Amino acid sequence: MSEHLLDSADRLPTSGPVSGPVATPETASSQPAATQPQRAASTPRTTLFSRRTQTLLGLRIAGTGSYVPERVVTNDELAARHGCDPEWIVQRSGVHERRHAAPDEATSDLAAAAGYRAIRDAGIDPSEVDLLVVGTFTPDHLCPSTACLVQDKLQLDVPAFDVSAACSGFMYALATAGQFVRTGNAQNALVIGADTNSRIANPGDQKTYPLFGDGAGAVLLTAGDAHQGLMCYQLGADGAGGPLLETPAGGSRQPLTEAALAAGDQYLAMDGRSVFKWAVRSVADTIDLVLANSGLTPDDISLLVLHQANIRIIDAAMKHLGIRSEKAFTNLDRYGNTSGASVPLALDEAVRGGRVKPGDVILMSGFGAGLTWGTGLFRW
Repeated sequence: MSEHLLDSADRLPTSGPVSGPVATPETASSQPAATQPQRAASTPRTTLFSRRTQTLLGLRIAGTGSYVPERVVTNDELAARHGCDPEWIVQRSGVHERRHAAPDEATSDLAAAAGYRAIRDAGIDPSEVDLLVVGTFTPDHLCPSTACLVQDKLQLDVPAFDVSAACSGFMYALATAGQFVRTGNAQNALVIGADTNSRIANPGDQKTYPLFGDGAGAVLLTAGDAHQGLMCYQLGADGAGGPLLETPAGGSRQPLTEAALAAGDQYLAMDGRSVFKWAVRSVADTIDLVLANSGLTPDDISLLVLHQANIRIIDAAMKHLGIRSEKAFTNLDRYGNTSGASVPLALDEAVRGGRVKPGDVILMSGFGAGLTWGTGLFRW
C-alpha cells in the first residue's frame, strides 16, 4: 500500500496489541499515557486461550512417511565441540542424540523424502496427489516457498504452499488440507511437517542448541468414512508470547545486517523456563478442552502423540491425564525437538511399529513459537 494512502490517523502501531480506537492527532496528546498500546518485551503476556473447537470428519490418513538425516549427533559430541553438559541435557530434556542435515541438505530435501514415502505407503501414483501443504518455520528461502521446491522435487501437479506455525506447523497444515479434502476440492492431499533446526539454533547457546534436531514427517490425507478424521480439534495462537521464542533478525522488522550477525540475532532465541511453564499449562488445557467437547475421556485415547519437545512436558501431560506411559509414543531421545516434523515423524514410527489400528483414537498435539498450539483427536 502506498504511504500516502495512510494518513497519521490510520496507521497502526508497529508493536503491541491494537486495543480500542486508534488515537487521532487531535486526541493523542490528551490521551493518558496508561491507555496507550504498550507491551514490555521482558514481560510478554501469554494469557489468551480460546475455548473454540472444531470437528472435521470424513478424513482418512492413507499413508505416512518420514525422513531424518544420516548424521547422528550425540550428547558427547556436543560436549566435545561446544562444551555442553551431557548429563544436564538428558535430565532437563530427555534427549540423548539428534540428527543434523548434511551441508547439501535443506528443509525441502527432508520434506521431499518424507513426502515420497507417504505417497508410496498410500499406494497411489504421484500424479494422483492434488494438493501439497508444508508446515515449516525453517524454509529453504524466504521465497519461493519450501512447498514449491518440494513440488518440483516430487514432480507433482498441485497447488503448493507453506504454513508457518513453528512446532504447531503440522497440525495447522493437517487442518488446512483437511478442509480441501472434506469439501471435495482435493482428493489426495500431501501434508508435510519439516524443519532443519540445526541451521537456526545457536551453537554457542548450551541450553538451547542441544534440544533441537532435523527431520520431516508426512501423511497422505484423503476422504474417509463419516466416523474417521478429526473428531475434535483446536488451533490457537497468542502472539503476545512471541518474544519468548523468536529469531530476531532476518525479516522485515529487523533485516539481517552485519550488526545483527555480529550480535547473533540470526539464531533462535528462547526463554526456556517461561516456554516450559507455558507449554505444560497449555498442553493440559487444550487436551482437556478437546476431550470435554468431544465427550471422550482419557481412557478413550488409544495413543498419545505429543510434540517431542521435552520429556518432562510429555510426562506432565500423562500425569495430568492419568494415562499409562505405554500409551504415549516418544522418540525425542533419538531425534530431539524436530519442530514441525515432530508429530508426523512420531506418528509414522508409531504406525510402522504396529501401534495404530483402524478405529483407534490418536491424540496429537503440537505447541511452540508464536505462541501457537494445535491439538486434535483423530479417529483412524
